[in-house]
Amino acid sequence: MKIYFAADHAGFKLKSELLNYVRGELGREVEDCGALTPDSSDDYPDIIARAARKLAKDAAAGLDSRAIVIGASGQGEAMAANRFKGVRCALYYGAASKNQTDIAGNELDIVTSTREHNNANALSLGARFIAADEARAVVKSWLNTGFSDDVRHVRRTARLDEIS
Repeated sequence: MKIYFAADHAGFKLKSELLNYVRGELGREVEDCGALTPDSSDDYPDIIARAARKLAKDAAAGLDSRAIVIGASGQGEAMAANRFKGVRCALYYGAASKNQTDIAGNELDIVTSTREHNNANALSLGARFIAADEARAVVKSWLNTGFSDDVRHVRRTARLDEIS
């Protein structure tokens, strides 16, 4: 599985830390789609689009790739990534304020829920809202969580991918 990384200037430092963590400690294949320097005049839509295009191409080919995109809040980055067919980008900028349970009553956290229920293949992080240690834990959990393959979730994610 290849993991594409992209961040604007606000997410540059966290992206660099996470890219090294995912490549080194987690032993995953990564590709840095930019920004390659912390330039305060950069525009996140252009940078995020680089990773999202590659992820969308891989998704269309049936490849199990992922993307991690990072900005100040992560909001705009998620919006940019979700413009691409086949990209299902979830946003994370901190732990939920209450416990979440699925239909069977099993306790979930928001990060694993995005994988198990929504088959998110991209994760957007708000660098101004989470510390690097939390981001590493979230990324590790997200990368290690699979899709549930529950019929209703398969149907719903397929319908998402059909929307143009």
